[in-house]
Amino acid sequence: MALVMGIDSSTQSCKVVVVDADSGRVVREGRASHPAGTSVDPEAWWRALQDAIVQAGGLDDVAAVSIAGQQHGMVVLDAEGAVIRDALLWNDTRSASAARDLIAEVGAEAYAARTGAVPVASFTGTKLRWLRDAEPAHAARVAAVALPHDWLTWRLRGFGPGNAVFDELVTDRSDASGTAYWGADGYDLDLFRRALGHDATLPRVLGPWESAGTLPGGAHVGPGAGDNAGAALGLGAGPGDVVVSLGTSGTVFAVAEAPTADTTGTVAGFADATGRFLPLVATLNAARVLDAVARLLGVSHEELGALALEAEPGAGGVVLVPWFEGERTPNLPDAKASLTGLTLASTTRENLARAAIEGMLSGLAVGLEAIQAQGVEVRRILLIGGAAANEGVARIAAQVFDAEIVVPAAGEYVALGAARQAAGVLAGGPVDWTVATTRAVDPDHRPAVRAEYDRVAALRARE
Repeated sequence: MALVMGIDSSTQSCKVVVVDADSGRVVREGRASHPAGTSVDPEAWWRALQDAIVQAGGLDDVAAVSIAGQQHGMVVLDAEGAVIRDALLWNDTRSASAARDLIAEVGAEAYAARTGAVPVASFTGTKLRWLRDAEPAHAARVAAVALPHDWLTWRLRGFGPGNAVFDELVTDRSDASGTAYWGADGYDLDLFRRALGHDATLPRVLGPWESAGTLPGGAHVGPGAGDNAGAALGLGAGPGDVVVSLGTSGTVFAVAEAPTADTTGTVAGFADATGRFLPLVATLNAARVLDAVARLLGVSHEELGALALEAEPGAGGVVLVPWFEGERTPNLPDAKASLTGLTLASTTRENLARAAIEGMLSGLAVGLEAIQAQGVEVRRILLIGGAAANEGVARIAAQVFDAEIVVPAAGEYVALGAARQAAGVLAGGPVDWTVATTRAVDPDHRPAVRAEYDRVAALRARE
């Protein structure tokens, strides 16, 4: 039985799974926490990765390993391979003005045509422009730029300070497509130089099942993937499948055969980890919306879901627009959350609980419609993330989304996707693993819920 290891280096933690390469069965696991914040020393990720690998039983009996990681993070290296400054993560919005500057210089339509996406604060290219303008001394030292999974793969293979072989920096097309300087023809170096101000080494983009090399023990190393592409691969998602992920951020992404180019910037035309495409819409506010309201009401997540189901759809007219940390979709980095529609009769714990869940899901439903407007087929929705296990969330999702809802069994799908990629590297192509589902949710679409949310959100966006 060949074993493969999949790694998910996410915003909050590093998760490791060791999997039977033939069946996809998880045989060992490990986990280590990451520091909080939107600006983090990458060495913390490296220490967490090593700790999680040890917890998962190590690499000695593993035939292949691959790392999926949070997208967009800016890791800048000097000529010696040392990290110049803390990495800016996807949820660091200080580069919002840099995104506007780049769009003003190049044009939204040109960006969409050249890269499949229009810059927003989360993308690597906008963070490089911020570095150029805000920290020019640091920018001048940049010899190479990597994304989190690129840098961790490089370190795992033995490179880094003292062995800075930049030619060995590798990435994959899914993560490269989230930089705002990569397109169908590869890196767009004009856009890269416009962001950073000068040339620097960029990771070589590997094919979906191409080995990056081997570890000293002989294990093959996969190209890795962005976290959303890793989740799609772990779920076995194909054309017609839409994944709605309820994590720190909320994401809606679909597997598509053809690239998209949304000039409004709502849909990012990313690539997936198999050679297809992954049009994606992200929101900054997802499961933490439920955290905040559950804390306010003094209940657990499960209790919040139960309370919500005691209220009628539409929460008695109470609407939560959950832009607690600004928002990416719509692109309002300085926005604040709002709660409206309160009367003496409607101000109940049940309505507040339902408004929280409806608001979180409605923002993602807006994203789904934007993906459909790009001509992407939608057959079913795979609802994943910690909040997806909540009965209230799943049942309300069937009222907010106008599509079949399937809840896969709980699992570390980003790490499983990385493991599946590692198995594919061994096999020389994609492998087929069965993905268990918890349940399908009975359709119960209530368009009035979205209509009222859209009305209130539009008012808030104009303020």
